[in-house]
Amino acid sequence: MPDPGTELSSLNFESLIGGPLVAAVHAQVQSALATVNFVKQVGFKPPAGGSVEPGDTSTGDPATVTFTYRKDVPKPDGTTESRDVQLTVPLLAILPVPFLRIDQVDVDFLAKIESVQFRQVDQQVEVGADLDAQAAWGWGSARLRASFAFQRDTKEGSKDTRTYSMGVKARAVQDEMPGGMSKVLTILESLIKEEVAS
Repeated sequence: MPDPGTELSSLNFESLIGGPLVAAVHAQVQSALATVNFVKQVGFKPPAGGSVEPGDTSTGDPATVTFTYRKDVPKPDGTTESRDVQLTVPLLAILPVPFLRIDQVDVDFLAKIESVQFRQVDQQVEVGADLDAQAAWGWGSARLRASFAFQRDTKEGSKDTRTYSMGVKARAVQDEMPGGMSKVLTILESLIKEEVAS
């Protein structure tokens, strides 16, 4: 009969629990790299002379989008005139920058070990008898036939059932922007400019 305590102690709980946690750390690294790639690819134009190679930290000018709309513009004589105005805005200043952080990791491990030993004994007994008797004027004869049968069946064995299940739940949230990224966005916001279309 297996000992459930021994079986559980033989499990590598360091890997069972540490594996999902290491995976969460790797996911966090991938999330940070995705943020870097988003900022480089969406927020900046490629540097002059071609594309950016993996690992290259150089970028070109900030990528901007320009809107044109009508606006009343003051004239030197104090009146206003309706003119086309262009507004140039850096893309990173108007797009949400993805910055996900794994907020919580829950690891649930369930081990169910059932061990059953059984012994089954079946017995079968059969008895049969047949009696014949004859008598005639003081003398007679008798005949007796008897039968006996006994059968015994014994079954022994054991049944072991093992069930292991693991559940991992991870929750990611949009984290606060790091201080450096906030400063970059503040600088980019200062590049927003409005000018009258010529």
